[in-house]
Amino acid sequence: MRSRVWWPTTAVVLGLLAAGCGDGDKDKGADKDKAAAAGASVSGGGFPVDVTDCMGAKTSFAAAPKKIVTSNAAALELLLRLGAGDKVIGTGFPPGKGTLPAELDAQAQQVKVLGKMVIPKEKLLGSGADLYIDTFASMGGMGGGGMGDTPTDAEYKAAGIKHIYLKSTACAANRKSPVTDLSAVQDDITSLGAVTGTSAKAKELVSGMKKTVDGVQAAVQSTPEASRPSYFFFDYDAGTKQPSVVCNRQVAHAVITLAGARNAFGDCDGDFKQVGWEDVIAKNPDWIQLGVRDRGGEAANKAAFDEAEKWLKSNAATKGLKAVAEGHFVRIGSERTTIAGVSNADTVHDIAKALYPGKVG
Repeated sequence: MRSRVWWPTTAVVLGLLAAGCGDGDKDKGADKDKAAAAGASVSGGGFPVDVTDCMGAKTSFAAAPKKIVTSNAAALELLLRLGAGDKVIGTGFPPGKGTLPAELDAQAQQVKVLGKMVIPKEKLLGSGADLYIDTFASMGGMGGGGMGDTPTDAEYKAAGIKHIYLKSTACAANRKSPVTDLSAVQDDITSLGAVTGTSAKAKELVSGMKKTVDGVQAAVQSTPEASRPSYFFFDYDAGTKQPSVVCNRQVAHAVITLAGARNAFGDCDGDFKQVGWEDVIAKNPDWIQLGVRDRGGEAANKAAFDEAEKWLKSNAATKGLKAVAEGHFVRIGSERTTIAGVSNADTVHDIAKALYPGKVG
C-alpha cells in the first residue's frame, strides 16, 4: 500500500503536489521534491482549507476539527506546541511521562491512550474523532498505513473521520533526492496550523526553527565540506547485533548535515537501513551520536547513554573506531533527531555545539 501525505492549499489544487511521493523520472527527482515542498500554501483568509495528498486525492476542511486522534507522540507534540492540544481526544504510541518538555508534558499525560502502540482499528473508528493524524504511513508499521488491520478509506468516511499524514516522515522513504533541510518539517507545522486554525502559532514556531538553524549555518559555513567531521547516528535501542543506520531521506540526515557534519551513511538512499558492523568500521566515523530513546527522566537518560557508550567501548568490533578511541560521543536522544518536530532545530544546534565548540555557543 502506497502511503499518502496531505498538504494545505488554497481553493486551487496544485498539480505539482502529486510529485511528493509518487513515481517519476529520477533525473528530475530533486526538482520534484523542491516543487512539492514549496507548492502547498495557505490562504490568509483561513477556511476552507483544501488538503491534497501525493496521489492527487483531495479533502477539505470547512472548519477546524474538534476531536483529533494522533497516531503517536510526534503528531501529539506538534498539536500541543500549536495550542491545539485541547482538541486531542486520544493517541497511539503515547509519550512516556517526562519525555516531552515540562510545559507540554502535563497536558500530554491527560490525553487518553487508545493504544500503547498502533491504535486498534475498532478503537480508532469508534473514538468519535473527526480527524486522525498519521505519522509513519510509509514505514509499513507505526501509526497505520500497513501494520495490522487498519481502516479502509471507506471505513474512515463512514465513521466521519478525515485521515491525514505528516509528510516529512510519511513520505521520507519515497523521496527522489536526499533531504538536506527542515522545510518538510516546517511544512508539516504550517499544514497542521492551517487545518487546526492555529496558523499564527505555526508561523511563530517555523520562524524560531529557521532562526536557530540559520545561526548554526552562519557559524559553520567557513568549514569546507571535505573538512567536516563524519558522523554516525548509533540507534542503540534498535539493537546492537545489526545496526540500523540513518540514510539520506530521513530527517536526521538533514539535522546532521545542517549541523556541519557528514552523515557516515549519507550515500544510502532511503530512510533507514540495516548494515553490518563491518560497514560501520569501514566508515570509521569521527563522531558518534548515542541515539538512545528518552527514558522519561534525567537520571534514567544518563544511565542509558552510559550503557550505550560502554557497549561501544567494550565491543570488539567497535572499540577501535576513531570516535570511540577519542571519546567523541554526542549525547542527544533519538526522538528529537529522527522524528519530525520543532526540536529538530534545537538538535542541529546541539550537535554543532559539540562538534564546533569554538564557533557555536
